Amino acid sequence: MKNTTLHKVSFFKVLLKTRGILKNPLPFHNENFTKHGDSFSISLGKGNPIIFTRDPIIAKYILQKNNKNYIKSELQTKYLAKYIGNGLLTASGNYWLQQRRLIQPAFHKKKLESLMSIMLSEIQKQLQKIPKNNSVDVFPIMNDLAFHVVAKSLFSYTDKGNKIQRLQEITETVQEMVVKELRQPFKKWWFQLNGSLKNTHLLSEESRKILLEIIEERRLAKSKPDDLLQMLLDSKYEDGTSMTNEQLIDEILILFVAGHETTSNALTFSFQLIAKNQEVQDKIREEVEVEVVDNEDILGSIQQLSFTKQCIEEAMRLYPPVYFIDRLSIEDDECNGVKIPKGTQVLMSVYEMHQHKQYWDNAQEFNPDRFHPDRKKEYSASYFPFGAGPRMCIGNNFAMYEMILTLAEIVKDYELEPVSKIDINPLITLKPKKAIIRFKSRK
Repeated sequence: MKNTTLHKVSFFKVLLKTRGILKNPLPFHNENFTKHGDSFSISLGKGNPIIFTRDPIIAKYILQKNNKNYIKSELQTKYLAKYIGNGLLTASGNYWLQQRRLIQPAFHKKKLESLMSIMLSEIQKQLQKIPKNNSVDVFPIMNDLAFHVVAKSLFSYTDKGNKIQRLQEITETVQEMVVKELRQPFKKWWFQLNGSLKNTHLLSEESRKILLEIIEERRLAKSKPDDLLQMLLDSKYEDGTSMTNEQLIDEILILFVAGHETTSNALTFSFQLIAKNQEVQDKIREEVEVEVVDNEDILGSIQQLSFTKQCIEEAMRLYPPVYFIDRLSIEDDECNGVKIPKGTQVLMSVYEMHQHKQYWDNAQEFNPDRFHPDRKKEYSASYFPFGAGPRMCIGNNFAMYEMILTLAEIVKDYELEPVSKIDINPLITLKPKKAIIRFKSRK
């Protein structure tokens, strides 16, 4: 295969656009992909350039076919790990594989089936917070919903002392600091001087203390629910040892952070897109009225809500919560004509791949029909909402079940009307900004 010479964007050009990149890097990415093709590189003055790509062939190669040659970059192994620990999201190598094998059974479909009634009950409880016939920013409500669904479904935790609320507040504050560190590394001296780093570390320690209290409460409890927390407490490694408190806290913290963040983002974008598309909204309502959720077989009901699922899949195409994936090459490599030297960071833009005109018809259009089971295979090679390969999101089924139930419950009871336009805030994940919707009660 003929090698492709990547256009290198100079460090000087990056500096000229620093202010815009700090606010939202996506226009900068799109500008360079449009000018230079599906892959380009950026020079940061020393070391290997960073390769940016929206080529799904390269993404699938790195994440699946030759995944052993690529590790997670410092974004997760260093910046995120120092605040949320060395869990599934941030760990690597044999330790990651060991933890994945230990936790994977908890997310088996049969195991999740037993959690469905708890999940549905918590969703219904949280949706009562929506003010009827009023305009409201839906994101904070979805954020609360997703956080409480994780707490109740996976950890059987009833928040008597507002510990979950505090954990949620800390998570959001810490993420803001991580983004500042990543986008403004030259300000590290200032963050140290003004106490930002110290305060964030103190918040991180507070979150770990909260989780330790939850763990100790369970150890002392007379009843032992059949949930993820109990499974983690009871699990044994091959040598017969159990996870330490530090390991338990790392894994639980990751599941709280990753388990609610992407779900609340995806739900909010889904509501905004559906509010703008009355025909789609009517079709969901018709499906929900026919396929009434059966409390005795909730998972079976979810599987019948196929169009509702298609709407979420399409929303995650247009606004993927995980809008980029990055890896670091261990050895020299090459894929689709692009040379990847040892030690090169590769940033794969999921956002760009999901809106690439070469792979998607009318890419900017919200069209759930493209995810009809008969058409899905047309697009599967360029669709990465939960990543791909061995490190694909462990909770993808849990998240999808939660989103389908939430969307079905909302459309059953409310007519959604758009108030604000869709706006984005690219942080660690792709977050919505001022997602104002009017919820007109059907009752």
